[in-house]
Amino acid sequence: MMNNRAFIETQFPVNRISKESYKERKAGAGQTLTGLGKWWGRKPLVMARAAMIGLLLPAGDKPEKDLEVFLKLMTMDKNALWQRKNKSIPIKELIPYLTQKEKETCLTDNNGKIRWKIGVHREQKAGLQKKAFYQLSYDEKLKYCARPEQIEGPSEKAWEIINAHCNTQANSLQEWVQQMGEEQFGERPKVGDAFCGGGSIPFEAARLGFEAFGSDLNPVAVLLTWASLNIIGGGKEVKQQVEQAQRDVFEKVDKQITDWGIEHNEKGWRADAYLYCVEVKSPATGFRVPLAPSWVISEKYRVCAVLKSDPANKRYNFDIVTNADNATFEKAKQGTVQSGSMVCPETGNKYPVSTIRGDKKVNGKTQYGLRLWENEDIVPRPEDTFQERLYCIRYVETFYVAQKEIEYNGKFWEKGEELTKENAEALPDFEKLIEKKLKCDFRRHYVAPDKNDLKREQKVLDLLNERFDEWQENGFIPSSKIARGYNTEQPIRERGWTHWHHLFNPRQLLTCGAFQKKIDSQNNKKLQYVASIVSTFLTIDRYSRLSGWDTHISKGPGNSVNVFYNQALNTLFRYGCRGFINLHELIISNFEYYNTNNSDVCTTDARKVKEQSHFWITDPPYADAVNYHELGDYFLAWYEQHLTKLFPKWHNDSRASLAVKGSGKDFNQSMVEVYRNLKDNMPDNGAQIIMFTHQDSRVWADLALIVWASGLKVTAAWTIQTETDAGGIKKGSYVQGTVVMILRKRLEQEIGFLSDIYSDIEFEVKEQLDFMTALDAGDSTNFSDPDYQLAAYAAALRVLTQYETIEGINIQRELKKDRAKREENPVNKIIQDALKTAMEYMVPKGYSKKDWYKLSSEERFYLKGLQVEAGKEYRSGVYTEMARGFGLHEYKYMLKTSKANQTRLKTPSEFKSRDLYGEGFGSSLLRHTLYAVFAAGKNEQPKSGRDFLYTERKDNYWEDRKMIISILRFIIDNTEAILHWGKDREAARLLIGYLETDTTS
Repeated sequence: MMNNRAFIETQFPVNRISKESYKERKAGAGQTLTGLGKWWGRKPLVMARAAMIGLLLPAGDKPEKDLEVFLKLMTMDKNALWQRKNKSIPIKELIPYLTQKEKETCLTDNNGKIRWKIGVHREQKAGLQKKAFYQLSYDEKLKYCARPEQIEGPSEKAWEIINAHCNTQANSLQEWVQQMGEEQFGERPKVGDAFCGGGSIPFEAARLGFEAFGSDLNPVAVLLTWASLNIIGGGKEVKQQVEQAQRDVFEKVDKQITDWGIEHNEKGWRADAYLYCVEVKSPATGFRVPLAPSWVISEKYRVCAVLKSDPANKRYNFDIVTNADNATFEKAKQGTVQSGSMVCPETGNKYPVSTIRGDKKVNGKTQYGLRLWENEDIVPRPEDTFQERLYCIRYVETFYVAQKEIEYNGKFWEKGEELTKENAEALPDFEKLIEKKLKCDFRRHYVAPDKNDLKREQKVLDLLNERFDEWQENGFIPSSKIARGYNTEQPIRERGWTHWHHLFNPRQLLTCGAFQKKIDSQNNKKLQYVASIVSTFLTIDRYSRLSGWDTHISKGPGNSVNVFYNQALNTLFRYGCRGFINLHELIISNFEYYNTNNSDVCTTDARKVKEQSHFWITDPPYADAVNYHELGDYFLAWYEQHLTKLFPKWHNDSRASLAVKGSGKDFNQSMVEVYRNLKDNMPDNGAQIIMFTHQDSRVWADLALIVWASGLKVTAAWTIQTETDAGGIKKGSYVQGTVVMILRKRLEQEIGFLSDIYSDIEFEVKEQLDFMTALDAGDSTNFSDPDYQLAAYAAALRVLTQYETIEGINIQRELKKDRAKREENPVNKIIQDALKTAMEYMVPKGYSKKDWYKLSSEERFYLKGLQVEAGKEYRSGVYTEMARGFGLHEYKYMLKTSKANQTRLKTPSEFKSRDLYGEGFGSSLLRHTLYAVFAAGKNEQPKSGRDFLYTERKDNYWEDRKMIISILRFIIDNTEAILHWGKDREAARLLIGYLETDTTS
């Protein structure tokens, strides 16, 4: 069975892995590693697992059996999905899969609600669940399943099949990994990641039983990776120790805040949220105007702030209204900031915020008008343009409700009567009463701050000022400057904030500083110390001047949200600030625990890593817009001094100047240095995987040169859909997939000739497509059109990168070249030709090659586009690459929209008669057919469509009729699941029925 190729180099069930990756992403905060803290672009653990198992499992001479075993190892086969099932299918969803007898025997209708009959035993229910489950599609099954990482692994029966195929004697994934590694390398295999980021790859490697190594220039990334391996991967005992340490720190800080008296009011209520807004002077009136895009505080409870003019003080006061009437609530939705301009409440005049800031153009460059804050600035100075104001506090009133009658010392409380918190806690045996007779409850009160609240705000500032210098010196609050960069320039120019602590208000600095001090004084064990730092990490992502306030009805009372809702440091006109009790969920970790294998992490430049690994799996910052080295400093500023104590060998700055970033010749050279170094640190039979998120052939061409110059060769590439649905602020032609490219050392010293390479690529592309098509012939579809496109790119790179040199291409010169905007890498033409070969070769089901090649490139583009839509693919890049493959320079006239992730073709009803008689596509058989469908559907008269076709194609109508019917049948088959095709699909059915029986001359 053994040979030199790994499973992942010959096939990869991308469809299932994509669905599993999507399920993991949709878990949001429930993902295994997100509980440690924010990192950008963490790859799904299931994808990392699939890549590692795919590298270790050899490809045999029976691909179907290889696939079966791979799916069992991944617990993605039919039986394993039942093993993973952790939720019951609701009765209403079971019904379609039950026989009439089963319904009558097991179910009853209770006032319109279907229930199990009394007496139906558990085994019967489980049997019906299993029967229904096995009839569901893979997507439907996943709704009721745990993720692969959440179960032990393959079943005992599955291991019998796996061991027989792999010649192993394993009972767990860890044993299988060790035995397969010893067979191939003579030792337990090792996985390294030189851009470890949030730690997905080292963590999953260590959990699977590999030796694991992770490194990154950014110490924030390395700390998260260390925490994933040693805290989440530390097992049950570590989890308990960590939670106890975090709880101890929380309780001591909570007591300190209570003793300071900065969160409780005179009624004993405690604040769990504060809302602040920016204030600026209106040029029209001179009033200080509070700024907010909306004054709604909670949609569910209809809470909003109402501005009240205060002419005597030339400002506005606030009324906080709960259960607001419709008029008040709707008015509150119109804030004083609209589309980047301040709206004066008195005059309605709009003033751009940039003008209020004092920004101006000088010699074509913008000069920003704000005063730059100094280190000692904690709040705005009186003369600053932007002031800050507390406008709402949410207090929580705690009380107890008597569950039973309570009598004590002559005082009697009836069942249901409320006791104040003080009265209840004063009762003897309070803890026992809680268990039996008292239920804790609370009310929320939204109030505008009164004079006592403002005194408490001043006390917070005074307490902080007393400690400020000492805490900065000891690293309990940040002291470092914000280094100017692409992302970090934003808070500087928009607010004048120059130091990281300026991004936090006095209350936040005092609270987090107190927390950091307790961590430093209490924790002398590394695990607990790191865990408590991680608590700070999580806290400050939702606890700063950059934390928005979520009013959505699903959030109930409202709460502050994470700073990094996108990949930027966004300054806000209003923000939410949690009270300390509202930080409990962030400070006390809540994560699953696992046991991981040996691992090591360090802060090292990928160009200088000296660790030997059998496999290197990396997700490099290739042409990446995310400036990790800048954004990570937001977190690093809080514990750079702690890092020195915990990890003396690590550096404690982001080393921004060394970061591999951007594009162009310098970036290319850096990448070559990285991958040449990793190649030198793996055995000849080792392998690498590069993960990246680009589908542009030009990016592939650049990457080809990098891989080539590094002494590596491409053996395969697959695309996994890793991203959840886009929404909100994420715009542009972004992609949702991750390309997984497999590389080996290039041991040969061959010279390639372009005259031979083109024919070799054509052969390689066709062979790859044939293999993928054969795998797709079964019950489960593994590949979509984008996967076939990328397979063509990979086939081209396989041919190109096997050669040491290629006649006519100077690799080093091309890497060092500064290209003009439209100048192409010479490899790009070769890759484009590979795509053209693929597009020509991929004949859709239902078409013979003879009929398919009768159609023009535009016609084939449109019909293939329907298949793309049928696969629910709406990425604009897919259509762009498909157009290149068909050699089309213009195709957007066929699209209804080209918006990112919404791209689709026009339907016949949307085309109508547009461009009907133009050259090319306008006069083609397909275009005439589309108009005929429109005509047939207009009045539900198929004869109208037939008459149009007969008139327009009179000389060839009878000869063309067969092709027209083929087009119509293709349209009907491929638009069944496309909702916006409903009317036109029915018209096509009418028309095809008429044409098939047409004998009219």
